[in-house]
Amino acid sequence: MTDSEEVDPADGGSQRSSASDDRTFEPDPERVERLRAIADDVRGDSSERKQLASILYRTSDLYDADEETSPEEIVRNVKFILEVTERGGLDR
Repeated sequence: MTDSEEVDPADGGSQRSSASDDRTFEPDPERVERLRAIADDVRGDSSERKQLASILYRTSDLYDADEETSPEEIVRNVKFILEVTERGGLDR
């Protein structure tokens, strides 16, 4: 853990960055394109490959000027993706 990180006991002791270490994610079309190209390459028939591709797409939204999202929203979305897959799909 670095000096700019602190442990959040409400989150099970996970590390989080302090306010002084907040980062902004400026639009970066090249990064968006690169992340989405990797996601397309990774996507396959297995659920794990689909999950990873979905996570990469959501991460690319941080750098997409047309998207308004935050790292926290992406983490929540990724958790939801993993929970749905663990339950066997949205129908269950």
